[in-house]
Amino acid sequence: MLHQFCKEKMENHPADVSTMDRRSLIEEVRKQLRNKRYVVMFDDVWNEKFWDDVESAVIDNKNKSRILITTRYEKVADFCKKSSFIVCQKSSFIEVHKLEEPLSEEECFRLFCNKAFKYSSDRHCPKELKDISIEIVRKCKGLPLAIMAIGGLLSQKDFCADKWILFSQNLSLELERNSELNSIAKILSLSYYDLPYNLRSCLLYFGMYPEDYEVKSSRLITQWIAEGFVKRETGKTLEEVAQQGLSGLIRRSLVQVSSFSIDGKVKGCRVHDLIHNMILGKAKETGFCQLFGEHNESMLSGIIRRLTITADSNDLVGIERSHIRSILFFKEELTEQFLGRIFAKCMPLRVLDFEDALSVPYFKNVVPLYVLDALGNLIHLKYLSFRNSCIGSLPKSIGKLKNLEILDVRGTRVFEIPKEISKIRKLRCLLGDKISFVATKECLGSITFLEKIRVLGVVIRELGKLKQLRNLRITNFRTEHTKTLCSSIHEMQFLKVLHIHVGHENEVIDFPLMSSLSTLRKLFLSGKLKMLPNWIPQLQNLVKLSLNKSELTNDPLESLKGMPNLLFISISYGAYVGETLYFEDGGFRKLKELELKYLNNLNCIFIERGALHSLKKLGLKKIPKLRKVPSGIEHLEKLQVLKIKDMPIEFDQSIASDGGQDHWMIRHVPRVQIEVSFFESVARAVGMEASPPTSPFSKRSTRIQIQIS
Repeated sequence: MLHQFCKEKMENHPADVSTMDRRSLIEEVRKQLRNKRYVVMFDDVWNEKFWDDVESAVIDNKNKSRILITTRYEKVADFCKKSSFIVCQKSSFIEVHKLEEPLSEEECFRLFCNKAFKYSSDRHCPKELKDISIEIVRKCKGLPLAIMAIGGLLSQKDFCADKWILFSQNLSLELERNSELNSIAKILSLSYYDLPYNLRSCLLYFGMYPEDYEVKSSRLITQWIAEGFVKRETGKTLEEVAQQGLSGLIRRSLVQVSSFSIDGKVKGCRVHDLIHNMILGKAKETGFCQLFGEHNESMLSGIIRRLTITADSNDLVGIERSHIRSILFFKEELTEQFLGRIFAKCMPLRVLDFEDALSVPYFKNVVPLYVLDALGNLIHLKYLSFRNSCIGSLPKSIGKLKNLEILDVRGTRVFEIPKEISKIRKLRCLLGDKISFVATKECLGSITFLEKIRVLGVVIRELGKLKQLRNLRITNFRTEHTKTLCSSIHEMQFLKVLHIHVGHENEVIDFPLMSSLSTLRKLFLSGKLKMLPNWIPQLQNLVKLSLNKSELTNDPLESLKGMPNLLFISISYGAYVGETLYFEDGGFRKLKELELKYLNNLNCIFIERGALHSLKKLGLKKIPKLRKVPSGIEHLEKLQVLKIKDMPIEFDQSIASDGGQDHWMIRHVPRVQIEVSFFESVARAVGMEASPPTSPFSKRSTRIQIQIS
């Protein structure tokens, strides 16, 4: 709970939280809730006596706070109901509900129409389909998940009464008179079998991840591609085809979106628990995958093509069997012997994923190089991820992986790439942090299929050969590289993401007109600019722009205000050294998020009515001369989040809810976050002794959602 509270408020949790005893943790949670109005949700509870653990930690402020509990285990509801009856005699802020009745027929029909006819203009059921729709809804027995699944399935079909009647007849044959969960399983199976064959495999792949696990769509999509589930389509990249497949699963309500990127694309997703159970059942029937964890046997049985290892499985028998194509690890400690058994055999592995596994404290030894050297045996490998693991280097044998397409060493201690990497001619994505490519600079250009390089050293001359690049990040840029880099970028007709970081503060980024960047969607420039490049406002497809350390003297907003698709702007770390920023009426019509931080000279922000029409989130951080809230912020009707950190104390006091003179200007914003770092708190205490040491928002209402699986 404490971790979730701090995450919601975007604060660091106490440094000693991992060593706190029960009493200290309870007191810390109560401190977080004191004088606050809150909602806490405990989702999918299975421990019937969990309320004994939680009751002493929550606090009743007599201000209509709420605790919600969901469970599929009847004893949990009974226990909470009994316990809350006792509690509620002395307190009225806890409500525990046991949902015994299904949805009414009217509610079911409305939910069904919202799903089945979501792509029609009014989401209403056509007259000719009403009777058959009601019949289908009744067969779902008032169960929302069943209605969502069936509605999502029918939304992909033609609105033809004869076809819907046939579907209803088949549904009747499938559903037996049985328990609710079996009925749902039958309905979900119908949705599964209605999928195209390749999408069935894509859905089953969620069985490789633990229940309730949020998987990044980028990770999932690259694994689908490596597995061969995604086939090329004319005019589209494999990633675009895979993204269409994921969207299809989402439209059918088989996959839930857990987070979106700024431009509305799916960032994270998961499947419902019951769908996960259905997937595991199908996976076991077909031998698609098998999960090995605390409660799973360690003996492989039958033909298993994919493995997920989540717990102590070093004694796993049969790991060397030749039919295993993919292994995902969700276990932090793996022995050298176990790793050796995986690498030593020439298994036809296509996917090997250690992301967030092998993560041991920094002072411990990394995985020995001689163990990793056996990687060269996995000649069929297409996807290899050591992200956030403790490996320290890559072996020269990496060059034997002729079929490798994805190599991810972000968050590791890999700082140099061996020159043998140039032998992997099929490599499409090479992802890493602060990696030196000096050893490969003469032959990097031979990897002509490369589409994405997260970090690149001084190998500018080789870039022109990488014409398929879509994502490029350059570090240690020097002014002398300008001409060569511009020439190289001119060859990249598919570039969508470009990051450029200078190696020294005196270096200048001064590019001439870059007409070849018409496909660019994200641009990050970190370094001094003589002036805002005149080609940036011409980037019609640009969604995200970050300017860092630019030292611009002229207000950049005048040039940027008309960009048609810009959704995010960050101006930070001295990117602008002027005193005033002016947002004119009609400017930045689509912008959703604005971030201004570490601007030492800025003292005024003006927002005209009609500017920033779509802004939802505004962040202000460490702007020492800005002592008043931006003038005109009251016009931002769609603003949802105002995040303020380490601003002058006068700024915080001016918008305080208990008497701040400018509080009326932000009263319409649902979520205002005030943060003061430890160092800022000390500075205030020392330099402004008359000022109150606590935030003026210490009594502010806080809304927190907690999910505990």
